[in-house]
Amino acid sequence: MIAYILYTALIGLAILPLLLYFRNPYILKDISYAITAIQIGMRVSKFKNHKPFYSILDCFLDKVAKQPHKKFLLFEESSFTYSQADKESNRVARALSLHANLKEGDTAAVFLGNEPLFVWIWLGLAKLGCTAALLNYNIRSKSLLHCFSCCEAKVLVAGADLRGAVEEVLPTLKQQGVRVFILNEDCDLEGVESLSDKIQQASDQPLSPHLRASINIKSPALYIYTSGTTGLPKAAVINHERLWMASFLQSVAGVRSDDIIYVYLPLYHSAAFLMGLCGAIDKGITVVLRRKFSASHFWNDCRKYNVTVIQYIGEIMRYLCNTPKRDNDKDHKVRLALGNGIRTDTWADFLQRFGDIHICECYGATEGNIGFVNYVGKIGAIGKEHFLHKMGCPYALIRYDTEKEEPVKNSKGFCIEVPRGETGLLVAKIGERTPFSGYAKNNLQTERKKLRDVFVKGDLYFNSGDLLKIDDEGFVFFQDRIGDTFRWKGENVATTEVADHLLMVDCVEEVNVYGVKVPGHEGRIGMAAMTLKENMDFDGKAAYQLVKRYLPSYARPRFIRIQDALAVTGTFKQMKVKLGEEGFNPAVIKDRLFYLEDHNGYVPMTQEIFNSIAEGRIRL
Repeated sequence: MIAYILYTALIGLAILPLLLYFRNPYILKDISYAITAIQIGMRVSKFKNHKPFYSILDCFLDKVAKQPHKKFLLFEESSFTYSQADKESNRVARALSLHANLKEGDTAAVFLGNEPLFVWIWLGLAKLGCTAALLNYNIRSKSLLHCFSCCEAKVLVAGADLRGAVEEVLPTLKQQGVRVFILNEDCDLEGVESLSDKIQQASDQPLSPHLRASINIKSPALYIYTSGTTGLPKAAVINHERLWMASFLQSVAGVRSDDIIYVYLPLYHSAAFLMGLCGAIDKGITVVLRRKFSASHFWNDCRKYNVTVIQYIGEIMRYLCNTPKRDNDKDHKVRLALGNGIRTDTWADFLQRFGDIHICECYGATEGNIGFVNYVGKIGAIGKEHFLHKMGCPYALIRYDTEKEEPVKNSKGFCIEVPRGETGLLVAKIGERTPFSGYAKNNLQTERKKLRDVFVKGDLYFNSGDLLKIDDEGFVFFQDRIGDTFRWKGENVATTEVADHLLMVDCVEEVNVYGVKVPGHEGRIGMAAMTLKENMDFDGKAAYQLVKRYLPSYARPRFIRIQDALAVTGTFKQMKVKLGEEGFNPAVIKDRLFYLEDHNGYVPMTQEIFNSIAEGRIRL
């Protein structure tokens, strides 16, 4: 009898893993994720209690000591070891300390494209205990001044190729007493100082850690800019704790210490800087840096540098899939792709064409306190629920009224959580473990991202602004973005900022800017409905010159719709959703339409142009 019981128990134990697998086929990956999450939690706890504070810079310096001769940065035909990078950043730190009088707690704005100096400047500022504000090098004029001033930077360091943009705002910077440096050997522009010569003359000897002795895990490490409904970019405050958490994403994705990561997204973005560069420092790996993305050079670069990990945004993957097919498409060492925004159809096409690459799709916002990771690799999902994640970062999907643009409340005045399979607005609880630092010098926008009394009186949640859906297996899917901001080519476009610029055109009376979907493209492209001043016609040439001068390419409205009157709600809010759904098909829309043709400006929209776009013959 005992033998029979033991035999039955052994059989039960033998088939238990099989039963668990059938109940949850992702159990092994769930367990692996749980182990990684626990390890990350232990590291964060250790960093919080470490005296003095252990920053990503300290991590970099440890790597310098342990692997001084390992390649840290590969850029074009140059390469820099961890030791060389350390010395180059020492020069920058000493030059900025001596000539810009920067010290612990100060902020300096970095206005520069992707190149090694970007990294040296950031490391140098960190060695002085300073905060770096990473400016988008596409911004100009009013936006540039706003981004600079809202983080209260004392110094602006700009690339030589951005001299023209600096000159536009120089009078205002002078009035504010800002020190302006340009990365040149010399500079003949009054009010601007050269910096390259000063860096070369500086010593490369290590700097004292006492220069940053007061920095702690809650101190601001960076300002990274994000577009919002106000129209102007907002400076998201990235403290050292958040910087660490973002860098850990590489560990979740499975990056190893022998990997080589390819970073071609702009370093002013959180994706490239936090998840790419800082994540690479945490793992002690080699970074291949490129100025800008190039679909035609992408795989050749991967082969040239033996790249094993790539980053992406959704559009990047589509661009790669649209390149001419080659016999050597699968001839590379890339094993892991880390990013966000890839469409389901592009995901499948990418794997079929370029081979067995694990795609780790992620979700999160620069300023947000919530994120998801699709550690399983299920096509189409932006993440997967996990009980440990939800314990550490409580969140919910709540019912949202897209017409009224507000959460739906029950009879008690509280929000309603949607059931599995239904779309809802993602909100995440704000607490000690999940803080929301908000935006620098913008309390109004910071408060707008907060929801109070969500489920009980007195609770506080972060409003992500995104509509998501969670299926029965716990996979999370992105549905849409609410509010005035839409996303195109991996960039957030604020409709009110674009509208403000269009209103500067003499013929324009009113403007309503929104995003429209384009077949075969991720995100939404810009379109503007406008009314004209009495007895005036649309001046396409003037509109083109204005958007070309003031707006980066991704923010320029590709389509213009001329209306007799703009559609508004009962409370006089501009209606964007209906216009967005109507799109830009001249066969459907009877209003006059214009199309922004590359190099030719706004031309009348025709059915032939629409068909060419819909069929993919015209690439936007």
